[in-house]
Amino acid sequence: MNYKEAIQHPIFQIISESAQTLGVDSYVIGGFVRDFLLGRDSKKDIDIVAVGSGIALAKQVSKNLPNKPKVQVFKTYGTAMLRFEDLEIEFVGARKESYNEDSRNPVVEDGTLEDDQNRRDFTINALALNLGKNAFGELLDPFNGIQDLEDKTIKTPLDPDITYSDDPLRMMRAIRFATQLDFWIEEESLKAIERNNERIKIITKERIVTELHKILESPKPSKGFLLLEKTGLLDKILPELTALKGIDEVEGQRHKDNFYHTLEVVDNISENTDDVWLRWAALLHDIGKAPTKKFHKKIGWTFHGHEFEGSKMVYRLFKRLKMPLNEKMKFVQKMVMMSSRPIVLANEEVTDSAVRRLVFDAGDFVDDLMTLCEADITTKNPKKFRKYHNNFKVVRDKIIEVEERDHVRNFQPPISGEDIMNTFNIKPSKEIGIIKEAIKEAILEGDIPNEHDAAFQLMLEEGKRLGLTINQEISND
Repeated sequence: MNYKEAIQHPIFQIISESAQTLGVDSYVIGGFVRDFLLGRDSKKDIDIVAVGSGIALAKQVSKNLPNKPKVQVFKTYGTAMLRFEDLEIEFVGARKESYNEDSRNPVVEDGTLEDDQNRRDFTINALALNLGKNAFGELLDPFNGIQDLEDKTIKTPLDPDITYSDDPLRMMRAIRFATQLDFWIEEESLKAIERNNERIKIITKERIVTELHKILESPKPSKGFLLLEKTGLLDKILPELTALKGIDEVEGQRHKDNFYHTLEVVDNISENTDDVWLRWAALLHDIGKAPTKKFHKKIGWTFHGHEFEGSKMVYRLFKRLKMPLNEKMKFVQKMVMMSSRPIVLANEEVTDSAVRRLVFDAGDFVDDLMTLCEADITTKNPKKFRKYHNNFKVVRDKIIEVEERDHVRNFQPPISGEDIMNTFNIKPSKEIGIIKEAIKEAILEGDIPNEHDAAFQLMLEEGKRLGLTINQEISND
């Protein structure tokens, strides 16, 4: 089969001519070919294999391009990369690999195209298109990857136990591709992941997180997390999630399985946001339920304080996985900490003061918080489903109304600490904090408007209550 239409971009002709100049064979391989055959958006990163030096080919291609792009060389891996227009092209010499047990970094030797295809992770990623002058666009498919694309199958080219043991990251990649492409993992390959799941411990946390991100960014992330759980990988990566599995029953009282509920929430939120950190918040919003679960004879199962416990667990989880301990983590923590607040509001009369506090505490993330809470509705009862969503609509409308009127999102109290010190001629002290807190509470409760004059009057009253004396100059004014 010939697929010249896949390689119509001028860069492929330039690569072909450059390879001829060097007297080497060249092929485009991997994701670019796979995605073309699947009819997916054309990839912007292209992998080129040269039966010879990939670095030399990259340099020759650069010479033949009008803008002579810089070639980045990675000698350790025998690869080179250059950028042309909006493309990122990586060149590697065909190679064969062997592994030792304690590392996913292979011992590399020069090899043939067949050797190079043998070392690929999956049959659908071993597809190659010839860039040679006389066979330009010809498909090389030694493992029947075309059939696996049609059958929507993830399968390793060689023995899956060897493939996964050699490079255990491939277990995560198999599940990620199955999730992204909505494929299934061939049965023997799936069993091999379960058999080799202990090997994931030699993979760096950063690479694991990259795959988790890609699973979370998929249209239906639950597919990936169910596969991670089924193969035993999830317990080694995110035990906080597997701890949510199961339903306990005492005296006829049961609670829902919080693991499967969580995956429903993640799928729900994925229909409404592409923000991977908000999807992380959905994934982790209930992790505090496992350590806080208790049974009380009178009220049944409780999870008191699970939001607070969960927010602390987010920090420990991010630290363990070497994820960024920055504003992204704080955002996830805040979402987990506040995940029940709108639910409580929606089940009660929605008061202005409660909404003001919600908007003040959530700040710029109040819309994200509402999106999370709406995704948290997983009831299969149509009447309850409509009722809960209608209640949240009331809360959303009230947020807009209160925000337009009271401007409490990220508000700074109209009276500063400096104002208080000048008014009462005092130095920094606990009284300043007491007065500022009183003003903030009064505004949030709706006792005074969010305005300077009203806040100033309350400051004077609070100062008097605390026994402070007004600065004589201000008093005279």
